[in-house]
Amino acid sequence: MTAAQLPPVAPEVTATLVEDLSPRLRKRLDAAVTKLGARPTYRDGDTVTIEVDDETELRLHAPSGAVATPDAITCGCLLAPACVHRAAAACAAPVADPVPDPADQPVPAAPEPVPATDPASATGPTPVTNHAPTAATATPDPAAPPEVASPAQRGAADALWAAGAAVLEAGVDGAGAVTQAALLRAAHTARLRQLPRVAGAALSVVTLLRAARAGDPSYRTAELVTALAELLGTAHRVAAASGAELATVRGRARRPYSPDGALRLYGLFTEPVVTDSGHGGVRTWVAGADGRLCTVGDVAPGGVGRALGVADRAVRLGDSALTHRELGRAGLAVSGATVSPDGRLGAGKGVKAVTARGAAWTEPPLAALWATPPSEQATRALRSTSRYADPDGGGSDLLFLDVELLGAVRESGGTCLLARCEGGIDVRLAVADDDPALAHRDNLMLLAAAPGARLRIIGRLVPALHPRLTLLACSHPTGEGTIDLGLDRLRRADLPDPAAPVHLASRRPGESDAHSPLYLLERRVEQTVPAGRAALGMLGDVTAETRRISRAGLHTAAGLLTALCASAARRDRDHFGRLLPADTDDFALYWLAAARYTAAVAESLCAAAWGAPRPAGETPSRSR
Repeated sequence: MTAAQLPPVAPEVTATLVEDLSPRLRKRLDAAVTKLGARPTYRDGDTVTIEVDDETELRLHAPSGAVATPDAITCGCLLAPACVHRAAAACAAPVADPVPDPADQPVPAAPEPVPATDPASATGPTPVTNHAPTAATATPDPAAPPEVASPAQRGAADALWAAGAAVLEAGVDGAGAVTQAALLRAAHTARLRQLPRVAGAALSVVTLLRAARAGDPSYRTAELVTALAELLGTAHRVAAASGAELATVRGRARRPYSPDGALRLYGLFTEPVVTDSGHGGVRTWVAGADGRLCTVGDVAPGGVGRALGVADRAVRLGDSALTHRELGRAGLAVSGATVSPDGRLGAGKGVKAVTARGAAWTEPPLAALWATPPSEQATRALRSTSRYADPDGGGSDLLFLDVELLGAVRESGGTCLLARCEGGIDVRLAVADDDPALAHRDNLMLLAAAPGARLRIIGRLVPALHPRLTLLACSHPTGEGTIDLGLDRLRRADLPDPAAPVHLASRRPGESDAHSPLYLLERRVEQTVPAGRAALGMLGDVTAETRRISRAGLHTAAGLLTALCASAARRDRDHFGRLLPADTDDFALYWLAAARYTAAVAESLCAAAWGAPRPAGETPSRSR
């Protein structure tokens, strides 16, 4: 049995079932979760059954797609309903997304006609964040005092802070089902107190904890670091926030898709999507007349084989017969469109789409995407990729550049393509996916054999100490059409000079692969998450590391590393010499400051490499 075979369970259901267990059964809960994972499972309509043993069955009833009440999980054992099996099943299942409150639902848009297919007469789509005003978005009365968090909201934020600090104290190894249930209960309470942003962060932490403990190959420690810092940082801000900042900290319930009326869209390119969890498919990028980017995706279990096959299937949008490859070079006229906050186009029953003329990358409206200076594009992309960006920030992580190819450059991790863009900025173009079934690697090496070629490219920003992108699409070297670099394959005959040898460009000054000493602090932040505070407290003297960091001018980082390790090792004793409980708040504050600081410095260094100012953001203070 895997978590994907079970219906999602509402956070409050899992929390209730765990809280109802006796202390003795709570100690057995993690083992019960592991044991259930090895048992056979089958589905019959809305009910999933787990064979606990030869004589006992456990059933999860999810008529609405998710288990919404505790009594929807039943067990046939003699101890039921007070048995450990019900709670174990809830802990093994995915966490259900909260149901948005009716007051937070978008107002349906009035019907609009399908827009004209002539680009000259097309009108741009409305901005994706143009929702109906709500309590969180309405313009405040300037004469009224700014709104502050209610006592109930501050209490909910404090509970989430305490639950997040407990995860940090225990680490992944110690944050079992009981610790996760405390987070789920606090998240449910926060949602009821109209704090959806911090509640969502808590659910992300639980999901990543389960992935880490289950050995999921798609799990990354850095993602859990980001989720934990988002949880602690947002909970920390609730008490002091007011006015517009409070609205940002509070957030809004997730709106899967919002009505967006009639859209005239122009295809840009299609990229294959292959995940570590075994999913595969494609994502086709399109742009509106105003340059806003949207995507049409088709990703499901299947891996790279499915990604290659789906590229030639019709897009799931209205009555369009275009395949994903074709849409990347054509256009669509859509009525009744729905768009998610991150630009995904919905494919509901009310959506109608007809094929329309596309536009070349050198024609309006697409040409405008390449007119923005690279430094400004990097600033926008950094806002999108920032680990702790406020929601509804908008933008994408794509860059649109005109470049001259310089040749290949060898790095510690392989070979990438060096190119020069506007402003004399040398950019490293890396492979988006090294899977040999995809065309990325072969195409990049062929392009490296054409130094001096000038291309129009689309790439995804990779935050690094030097300008870096993963290369996704480019204009054809002959000037005719475009190339989806993950799906289409270039031939040597397509290059301007087929006989040109691959040029290995030497590194420019300052472009070495050496780490900034900042990594010494970053790795301590990451080491805390798997093993908890105690593991960091056993490091001993870190003077050599702090001196190295200070020599690089990062005095704040050196101070944070010293304070973080000292807080991890600090344990006070009572009058009888017995150890007192650790101060989890103190350690969590230092860890949060270190996590946010390292992210901010990394973003600053990336922005400086592109010649861009650092994206605006805040760093948490030490006091609470």
